[in-house]
Amino acid sequence: MTVRDKEGNLKLETGWISNGITNAGKAQLALLAGDASATPFTFLAVGTSSTAFGASQTALQAEITDTGLARVAATVSRVTTTVTNDTLQLVGVWTATGNKTVEEVGIFNAASSGTMLGRALTGSKALVNNDQLDITYQVIFA
Repeated sequence: MTVRDKEGNLKLETGWISNGITNAGKAQLALLAGDASATPFTFLAVGTSSTAFGASQTALQAEITDTGLARVAATVSRVTTTVTNDTLQLVGVWTATGNKTVEEVGIFNAASSGTMLGRALTGSKALVNNDQLDITYQVIFA
């Protein structure tokens, strides 16, 4: 996760953040393996809650829907971590239109509601108007 100010200067970079995979996400992944009509995970959302991850969670604890930080369609790809294409990668970019503190990020398979594959706590990341938030979320299948 990175945050840049309106001039493009780097304000913060988090490095690697551990995430959890939800029970519903695992079930949806199993469906994807055998059903060509299943809905893939292509959206990222951020929220303001620092509530600990729980595998039974089905949504972010406090998803942001305003200030330019609403759910986005991510750029999705497969990248290599250990073996070829073993990692799902989603990249999302937001531009804040107000002040907000991001505490969580999640992967979803719909523009609203849908199934949450995973959730990670980001720690408190304060954004102000015109800050750009870039998140690269990876799920390694190793």
